[in-house]
Amino acid sequence: MTRHAEGTFDVKNTPLPPDDATTGTSITRFALDKQFHGDLEGPSKGEMLASGNPTTGAAGYVAIEHITGALHGHVGSFALQHLGTMERGKFHLTVTVVPGSGTGDLTGIAGTMTITITAGKHSYTFDYTLPESPQ
Repeated sequence: MTRHAEGTFDVKNTPLPPDDATTGTSITRFALDKQFHGDLEGPSKGEMLASGNPTTGAAGYVAIEHITGALHGHVGSFALQHLGTMERGKFHLTVTVVPGSGTGDLTGIAGTMTITITAGKHSYTFDYTLPESPQ
């Protein structure tokens, strides 16, 4: 059965120095530090790689973040994988649970998250499944 969660989150992106793989390229790195509120409560840490042309508004990014906390009272952790593009003012973002990343009560979690930014405020909706508990 698919479950639905929603809420808000605070995010801080901190630029990181390029590593050997990205030195001399137009790839930038950022540390992600989030705090989720609502049906999902807890902190998240991650890293993002981004590239693009700011003058034309075209860009892309990938990221992995690891969330530890409680989701509708289920305590554990899981990872999210982001794939985003922007072109001519249109955004496309896919955020998916990394298979096999769930721990604790969140072992076996699967799902997708939608992120919305309105007037600088971040919110999420999260449709997910968890394995049925044995009776």
